Amino acid sequence: METDTKQPLIFLMHGDCEVSTKNLARLLEVKHVEPCDERTAEKHTGYIFGGISPFGTRKQLPVYVEKTIFDLDKIYVNAGKRGFLVEITPGDLENAIPITKVEVGIKM
Repeated sequence: METDTKQPLIFLMHGDCEVSTKNLARLLEVKHVEPCDERTAEKHTGYIFGGISPFGTRKQLPVYVEKTIFDLDKIYVNAGKRGFLVEITPGDLENAIPITKVEVGIKM
């Protein structure tokens, strides 16, 4: 995703929810947040679109995580290519990379 000022970010969300970009923009104090295009995502992360991982990105990006993910025993996160997931506990995710917990999820 990226802000109106083209600042990239990564967002981890439950598979059955979507990000309220309006609420995320308010939280970040920007005009709007939207998904970035494939080329931009690949440029910032080094990963192909559809396989973007919060780990080992080309440059360090802010990572936002839906707060309720931390209620789960384990989660599955993209591991760098399409269809390749890593199982991790939310606590290990929090220990591995800097994250910011937020509440902007919308049930689909």
